[in-house]
Amino acid sequence: MILNKLIINSRILLITAVKHSTFIRSIDSDLGDQMKILNDNKQYAKTLGLFDKHKENIEKYSNWVIIQALKACSQTKDIKRGSNIHNLVSSRLKYDPYILPALVHLYMQCGDVNQAEFLFNTSSKKTVNIYGAMMKGYIENNQANKAIDLFHKIKDPNDVIFILLFNACAQLGSDEGLNLTKKVSKTIPKSFYSNVRLLTSLLDALVKCNDLTYAQSFFDASIKNDVGMYAVMMNGYNKENDPLKTLNLFYQMKDKNHSIIYLHVIKALSQIGDYKLSQSIIELIPNDLLNNNQIQTVLIDMWGKNGSIDKVKEIFDKISQPNQYQYAAIINAYGLNGMGIQAIEIYRQISLDLIDEITHICILNACSHSGLVQDARSIFENIQIKTVSIYTAMIDCLSRASLFQEAQNLQEEYERSHPPSLPMHMALLSGARNHMNANLAQQIYDRMNKVFPQSDDSLVSAATLLANVYGSIGDIDKASDIRTQLTKSGAKKKIGLSWTVVDGQVYQFRAHDVNHPRSKEIYAEAEKISAELVEHGHQHDSSWITRPLSQDETIATALCGHSERLAIAWNFVVHPNASQIQITKNLRVCGDCHRATKLIATIRQCEIIVRDANRIHLFYKNGQCSCNDYF
Repeated sequence: MILNKLIINSRILLITAVKHSTFIRSIDSDLGDQMKILNDNKQYAKTLGLFDKHKENIEKYSNWVIIQALKACSQTKDIKRGSNIHNLVSSRLKYDPYILPALVHLYMQCGDVNQAEFLFNTSSKKTVNIYGAMMKGYIENNQANKAIDLFHKIKDPNDVIFILLFNACAQLGSDEGLNLTKKVSKTIPKSFYSNVRLLTSLLDALVKCNDLTYAQSFFDASIKNDVGMYAVMMNGYNKENDPLKTLNLFYQMKDKNHSIIYLHVIKALSQIGDYKLSQSIIELIPNDLLNNNQIQTVLIDMWGKNGSIDKVKEIFDKISQPNQYQYAAIINAYGLNGMGIQAIEIYRQISLDLIDEITHICILNACSHSGLVQDARSIFENIQIKTVSIYTAMIDCLSRASLFQEAQNLQEEYERSHPPSLPMHMALLSGARNHMNANLAQQIYDRMNKVFPQSDDSLVSAATLLANVYGSIGDIDKASDIRTQLTKSGAKKKIGLSWTVVDGQVYQFRAHDVNHPRSKEIYAEAEKISAELVEHGHQHDSSWITRPLSQDETIATALCGHSERLAIAWNFVVHPNASQIQITKNLRVCGDCHRATKLIATIRQCEIIVRDANRIHLFYKNGQCSCNDYF
């Protein structure tokens, strides 16, 4: 009898224990699932609030619940709460292969690389997931080399590890990263090539390591190119200033309606700078994407670079709460179009928490292009943290206004606590060129040679400016000597390029280009325009010729071969009575072309818009330019 009671009681206890265990597991599963749903919807505060209600039972809960809590801490960068959870579950870490990667991710997200490394180094079993968490963390903390070192220690990497490796190589952006990307890509199991994310990361590494040719061949050979791969290639072409290839890819795509694609396409249109072409593509964008913050920002930038200020205002005025990027974009748009006063009005409206370095640079540049020196001084003095770019923008503003002593004082102030800046010197040198100050130009150039001896490209540009200064004051021998030395040294000047759109097709011209199938007609028209200029009193300015003339060249033919002059001629070949021509140039327009274009606009009664490397010039039919010759 007693024995039977004991058996019955034991069964009751067992059933009760099983029911309680099942109940706990049910709560655990439900809690974890609820937390995951909240995390998936980016409601991280609610995830942590739910966890806090049950944390007294933390030892009973599975890693599923703990991981969701740690994920919420990572996303909110709440290292204090994450550390508390770490302490509560520290006894599990040696045996749990899932919580440890989540903790590593938490500390990496919060920038505590040392703590993440400690956890990794003291773990008894290093799984692929833990390696992946470390690699990802190193990349997020700009330590790509450490991520690559870890990769070499992994015996059997999976597709995620390969993706992380390529991301690290992309971050390096160097020959080392390129060589490793190519080497590893040949060892990847063929089965991994069905992973589109892996292919995209591989392509991105090739592009960011500056081998666009190899990337193009890889892209062309891929069986299925998804949206991400198209976006990577477009980004690469835009960075190489080859917007036509970006547009060609866009036209090839069947599924175009993705924000990332339109972002790159709009950036390509910004480079080309043609109103009609831009409008024809913008009309394709679905309305829901037009309300996307990033799309609105790049549209403001694009219309500004097209010279379409009305469009800029139209988009900006529709934004109820502009962010810092949109404010910077509209200030830059006004600045490019010589509307410094309007740029300042916008700047004064921005709350302090939305003003950053980019905003300051944009407003100082806007003041610079409009000659608003006193406004620039006032703004500069009130900037608390002055970066090298902010100093350079202010020095450029002063140099344009011929205030060289003040500009040099500012440079000296900067160099008391910082190393010399090459762009700062170029800003001074450019100002000296504008004001034909040969002595100052020579001093700056000599110092650049001494301080920046390895900066070949910049020194070539500086030598070209110096030669122009001597040419402008009539010292032809000195100018010729500098240009001859440049030629003998084998130094390559940046080639002048201009784009123009005629009848919906984009045309690119190089300086003295003969590749166009109708080159003879173009040069005949250029000569005709040159003759008209001379008839109306124009004198070609040889100081803007940046190389020795060949035997069959004249000053006139050398200057008329500049890329924007060929683009203008082509427009008149196709449309002799054109009323408006739009051109984008990659270099600063030279003084001779500027004076000539003002006269062409009058003679042909055609409005000509030229965007150069610095600003937009609107040449009116009355012979005036929107820059008021302040460039």
